[in-house]
Amino acid sequence: MSEEVKARGEVTVVEHECKGCGLCPPVCPTGCLAMGKKFNIMGYQNVVFTQKGCNACGFCYYACPEAGALTVYTYTESAKG
Repeated sequence: MSEEVKARGEVTVVEHECKGCGLCPPVCPTGCLAMGKKFNIMGYQNVVFTQKGCNACGFCYYACPEAGALTVYTYTESAKG
């Protein structure tokens, strides 16, 4: 019986910045990142965000050696009036 976890964030990947080193998918505790099947314009197999239960922990951001390849966003709930 698996329960779907509500996402608390998301990751954007700048495809042409990613060098396909593969360091970020294994550090993601929720498995939101995976190696893509396509190659970017630089000839690297870049990472893709799978959009399933991201908790916006930022582990992927800190593991990535390429500045600007990943950005982590945290969802916030708007104030109810």
